[in-house]
Amino acid sequence: MLPLERQHRIKALIQEKKSMKIAELSALLGVSEMTVHRDLKPMIDEKLVMKTFGGVTLVNAYTNQPANFEACVFCSRNANERLAYRLILSDNKNEITCCAHCGLLRHRQLGDEVIQAICPDFFMQTTISAPLAWYVMDTSIQIGCCTPQVLPFECKEHADNFVKGFGGKVYTFNEAIEVIYQKMKGHDQGCSKHH
Repeated sequence: MLPLERQHRIKALIQEKKSMKIAELSALLGVSEMTVHRDLKPMIDEKLVMKTFGGVTLVNAYTNQPANFEACVFCSRNANERLAYRLILSDNKNEITCCAHCGLLRHRQLGDEVIQAICPDFFMQTTISAPLAWYVMDTSIQIGCCTPQVLPFECKEHADNFVKGFGGKVYTFNEAIEVIYQKMKGHDQGCSKHH
């Protein structure tokens, strides 16, 4: 298959499925992941697709947002690309929440149905794996849409430095899920068990 034919095939697959993993495209087309990355580059440059953690998502031509960009599945607010938390489920469906607050609560609800979750690093604005992130809560400033706000950071050092400047506490993914759940149940003190 010629590179141009492969690019058309990739484009068709992404338009059909809305979101795909690089490894999945590589296996379907019988080429290396590096070749898939090369084939995707023009589509990313044209803003037809956007990179996500380990894959790509179709972009809506009118809003310049991912095609599946919509209201939060948890609180129904309009999702903001800068704060959005995405859940990729075992049935190959995607869900989006407006921020990490709703994302963590929804992640807890879905449990093992979630095969991958991604969110933007608050400091770097890069896409990161939600289960590997550090979460800051109880800061002195309100940036997010939901309260209590939850700010994700890829690097613990960045999270710690943010807390030095704006207060709050840093949590691991498992701690953050439990703490936000307890806070939403009305408890003042969240559980900070290590999982």
